Amino acid sequence: MGDLRLSAGWRAVFGGVLAGLAPSLGGPLLMLPALALLWSFAERTRWSAVWGLLAVLVSHAWLLSLHPLTWMGVPALLSLPLAISLWLICGVCAAALLALWSMLLQRCRRWFPRSAPWLLAAVLALIWAWAELVLSGSPLFWIGVGGSTLPWDLPLAGLSRWFGSGGLVVVQLMWAWWICGLVERRGIDRRAVNRRGLWIGFGSLLLAHGLGAVILATAPPVTGALSMAVWQPAVPTRKKLDLDQQRQLPQALLAALQEAKGEQVDALVAPEGVLPSRWRMPQGAPSVPLISGGFRWVQGQQRSSLLLFSPDSERPEPLLDKHRLVPIGEWIPPLPGGFTAGLSAVGGLHPGDESRLFSVFDSPAAGAICYEIADGRSLALAAAEGADWLLSIANLDPYPSQLQQQFLALAQLRAIESGRDLLSVANTGPTALISADGHVNRLLPPMEVGVATVTIQRRETMSFYSWLVSQSR
Repeated sequence: MGDLRLSAGWRAVFGGVLAGLAPSLGGPLLMLPALALLWSFAERTRWSAVWGLLAVLVSHAWLLSLHPLTWMGVPALLSLPLAISLWLICGVCAAALLALWSMLLQRCRRWFPRSAPWLLAAVLALIWAWAELVLSGSPLFWIGVGGSTLPWDLPLAGLSRWFGSGGLVVVQLMWAWWICGLVERRGIDRRAVNRRGLWIGFGSLLLAHGLGAVILATAPPVTGALSMAVWQPAVPTRKKLDLDQQRQLPQALLAALQEAKGEQVDALVAPEGVLPSRWRMPQGAPSVPLISGGFRWVQGQQRSSLLLFSPDSERPEPLLDKHRLVPIGEWIPPLPGGFTAGLSAVGGLHPGDESRLFSVFDSPAAGAICYEIADGRSLALAAAEGADWLLSIANLDPYPSQLQQQFLALAQLRAIESGRDLLSVANTGPTALISADGHVNRLLPPMEVGVATVTIQRRETMSFYSWLVSQSR
């Protein structure tokens, strides 16, 4: 970096690839050098854009598993080009954001030429963190610097109980800026490395990890518990519309309900994307409440919902409607009819209310349906409004294990931020219980059919981050 033995172009390539690998292979161990490389050419807009492009293309490589899309009605010749196009669009959007960040840095240099370098770096880090928080509430964001911390650095992630994922972004960007400065000064003059700077940098590393560990060790007290059974059907998405698969579904569900009944649980939880629209509980089903993802119609609009099927009720009770819809897959922009054919397997869905708070069995909870797990702010707000546990249902098929790892990391972060236990139930995984201190208990192996039971601890004390979110409304 500092002695420029590598050109800015190569640093952009290496840094972007490292940043893309960080969520799956090393967290901060890869993200910090990746960000340090970015700082070394941050005022070069073109190379900053290349860094962002590669970071997202590598971290979102699972998007290529959309192919083949023929089961959705997409012609075979267009399937792979469409999947590649969606993947590239995500990368180009990231490149544009990094280019804007770089141009903002250049403007700040001109506007405030006498500002302390560390202060300017802190402002740019705060802007990055703010951008991740804003984007996480939109349909155009999945995982960033904050989400890449887990599962690799649990003590550092403990800081999110106070400052959320945005705090993790700021901390890592500032450490990376410090590393970049050390290397640059040493490249110019080996004697120029400031001992005070070393002490401040290493001291902040120790302090942040120690404080995070203490925060995790003081989880909110338990006020009650729920006993749940979870069902992982492992139904391949590309086959769930087959007639044979649809005939097998009721029997598989009845078997899962029967197994849950023998465990004396409060309910059986099934994932997103299993039940078709207007589905009803079959006659003779075991008397166990079923909480499942499904579809419902509201004034002519179809919604993806979390539904409660009670044994003594003919119709399901809607608990929550999905608010943050997946672009193209669930939400289709207003285009001529010929352009939208085959773009979505479920048709154009409509979003529900923004609040993620719901109540079941007299227990207030917060829910995230699949993609919504990326939005930590909405779940923290629901916890501030009274939710004492979190539920996430998802269908991550046909995507590979890379996406499951990222999903589980985000679920860990949401549990720590809110100080709540989080139950994740997904079609092919991850099906797990994440405790309020971030520890993961995998209930079923990925890609395997099964039923498991779990006890969820309920907690009422509000985390500092939830309080901050509630005050910023």
